[in-house]
Amino acid sequence: MQGRKKSTALMLAACFIALLIGWHYLSGGPSKDWAVSEEGMLEYGVVKPPFNISAADADGNSSVSLVRFDSRGAEMAALLRIPRSRGEGNAGIAGNMSIPGIVLLPGATVSKEAEQGFARHLADLGCASITLDQRNLGRIDPQADLQLFLRGEEPAMHKMVYDALSAAEILRSLPEIDAEHIIYAGESNGGRFAIIACALDKDAAGVLAISTCGYGTAAAIASAPRDVDYEAARFYLSIDPESYLAKIAPRPLIMIHSKNDTVIPCSLAEQTYSLAPQPKRLYAVGCPTHGYCPEMDGAIKEGLERMA
Repeated sequence: MQGRKKSTALMLAACFIALLIGWHYLSGGPSKDWAVSEEGMLEYGVVKPPFNISAADADGNSSVSLVRFDSRGAEMAALLRIPRSRGEGNAGIAGNMSIPGIVLLPGATVSKEAEQGFARHLADLGCASITLDQRNLGRIDPQADLQLFLRGEEPAMHKMVYDALSAAEILRSLPEIDAEHIIYAGESNGGRFAIIACALDKDAAGVLAISTCGYGTAAAIASAPRDVDYEAARFYLSIDPESYLAKIAPRPLIMIHSKNDTVIPCSLAEQTYSLAPQPKRLYAVGCPTHGYCPEMDGAIKEGLERMA
């Protein structure tokens, strides 16, 4: 009898521990679904998060709602924009009755509200979008993230990729969205996260990267002295979009860059583009500034059509 009681107690303890682990995972805490491979590739097991959507407000050709969801221990806020009609200017993108969905990632310091000019243009082309307020508004601190990684903790830059993957799962769950036509798009830092997220999301249709480039990590490691810190190298490879370019194919990689960009010179975008396999396309336009501008509209429309 005593042995049976002991066995029952052990079973109850095991169940309690399992419940704690499950609660910790569902609450967005760190778990074993995050890893970086020996080759420096980020790995995630993505689960659609619980989310809520506010009542929609009309804004031109779109309806706009606030979306809130939990992701890796943080409450995320996003704007969901869905076209309300399909006019002559947006009739050819989707090719069917459901609407393509775009995970839209702004550049550093840019809020979801400030990104709505671009989101409105995407709506005019017939595409829905979910625009994230990225952690720290897209600002990054690679050195601080490296220290987290070396301690076995999840870096913020990795979490920002997961946030984008979660947003894609939310889009896929909406009845008006074409779940097989989800695209990642981003500007500057947001473009880097968009490339990585698309590479990890095998069901995505492609990626639209504006005014962005990689970090050249693999080339730097190759030319470095032999005493390279292996763990540091593995981390820097994991945050470099160039590490993931081969995993985007056969989905299209579309890059758009201004020849006048002084923040990220066009030559850096060209270097990143040269490392990517086909299918791909780089559009060089004449915008006077860094980031999205109306001169990119034709390239954006053509790029989206390549992903249809």
